[in-house]
Amino acid sequence: MTKFRPCIDLHEGKVKQIVGESLRDQGPGPIENFVASEPPAWFANRFRNDELTGGHVIMLGSGNEAAAREALGAWPGGMQLGGGINVRNAAEWMDAGASHIIVTSWLFDNEGAFQIDRLKELAAEVGIDRVVLDLSARRVEEGWRVAMNRWQTPTDLLVTAEVLDRIAPYCAEFLIHAADVEGKCEGVDVELVSLLGSWNGSPVTYAGGVGGLHDLRMVEEASAGRVDVTVGSSLDLFGGQGIAYQDMLDWNEGGR
Repeated sequence: MTKFRPCIDLHEGKVKQIVGESLRDQGPGPIENFVASEPPAWFANRFRNDELTGGHVIMLGSGNEAAAREALGAWPGGMQLGGGINVRNAAEWMDAGASHIIVTSWLFDNEGAFQIDRLKELAAEVGIDRVVLDLSARRVEEGWRVAMNRWQTPTDLLVTAEVLDRIAPYCAEFLIHAADVEGKCEGVDVELVSLLGSWNGSPVTYAGGVGGLHDLRMVEEASAGRVDVTVGSSLDLFGGQGIAYQDMLDWNEGGR
């Protein structure tokens, strides 16, 4: 059964919801759908009290370390942590309270070539069962190509069943962002969800474009219930109008 997993996205030390493709190193700042007045620990405590497991904290750029530690400290062992993770700092974040570490960009060289030896090194450092791969994907002619550096730089890695089979032995699960629809609340990438659901491997969580409960039903149907989902900008907890947070709690209890 498809489950709702919570998320805390951090940007400039605050909990925010951002249109994913607007994150750029140069040019105007990102498009912000929501900036929280509550601190990160408030959200972590809320998720902890509501027993929403399997969620994640993502640091979008630098300047979020203190905020991330605050969120992890509010629920030690309760949430995954991603953003700037590599083999040198992974154990430190585990010690700070992360249940798992989430990694993307460090697994590629400067030209975007996937370095499986780095993945093996990371898995040896913290344990395979504590590694989550965030394969943030953008649509290309061949299907979906992983993008690194906050979705700005295309890599040589495609999201296919064969690729997932090759790298799954070195991680516990996958987090797949549909970067083209992230933060837009205009619907999920059904074809990508279907692909992920047809792969009978490690647990997968999908993120991107959920605008209402109908999108959750679509994810569940398209993936045969094999893919979990996160909800950001459309959630009323983050200022959205598409989905009530209470509906997500009811969904996880079997309400459809």
